[in-house]
Amino acid sequence: MQIVTKQLTNYKQMFSKIKILKAVIFLSAFFITTNAFSQNNRVGTWELINAEYYFHQKYFVWAEAQTRSQKVFQDFSYDELKGGFGFKPNKNITVLVGIGQYETYTIGGNFKKPMTSDELRVWEQLVLNNYISRVKIEHRYRIEQRWRSGAFRNRFRYRFNPIIPLNKSSIEPGTLFASVYDEIFLTDIGPHFERNRVFGGLGYQFNKKLMVQVGWLNQYDISASNVATNKNFLHTSVYLQLHKQ
Repeated sequence: MQIVTKQLTNYKQMFSKIKILKAVIFLSAFFITTNAFSQNNRVGTWELINAEYYFHQKYFVWAEAQTRSQKVFQDFSYDELKGGFGFKPNKNITVLVGIGQYETYTIGGNFKKPMTSDELRVWEQLVLNNYISRVKIEHRYRIEQRWRSGAFRNRFRYRFNPIIPLNKSSIEPGTLFASVYDEIFLTDIGPHFERNRVFGGLGYQFNKKLMVQVGWLNQYDISASNVATNKNFLHTSVYLQLHKQ
């Protein structure tokens, strides 16, 4: 009897956590939709390609490139190129260090000069995963050191990212999945709140090497002069993972 009671208690706790997770997902989706229809600016596009190469079972190098446009595949005003080194002792922990170059151009053309910002960035990152039933929850913590147009500042980021396989019990080749996340950006110089990103979309794991994800991203910014801006993007990501033979 005690075993049955204990098992029922465990089920109640699990269902309670799932209800909380569903509420988070619903609120994130609502926030995205509300912002998408309340903005009078045009939707931009955001493209990302990320490649990892595991030269050892637990160690890897990686590279990533991004571009962003103010309109749908028009008026590209931002690009970044970065790379780094990672350590993954198991499937639930990943440690990474990276460095990158980030360039922002004048709005009104494709990479139109002069650049409005030229940034060098170094960062340290920790990713922790936990699971509620079939749902994987990724917690990403990142500390950045930024040299932007001659000025230095630190930045601190946290991203909460539930990933839900739809046609299988876990993410594996042939899996369609839903992904939502919210990421907050804080700095050590006021105003301390700098940015928030909310994303919702679908992805497909083709095989062990290739995954693609498409969705809607809203980015809310507060500038150093305390001016707020809001922008929506159609976001496309391609992820490659290669292993030494």
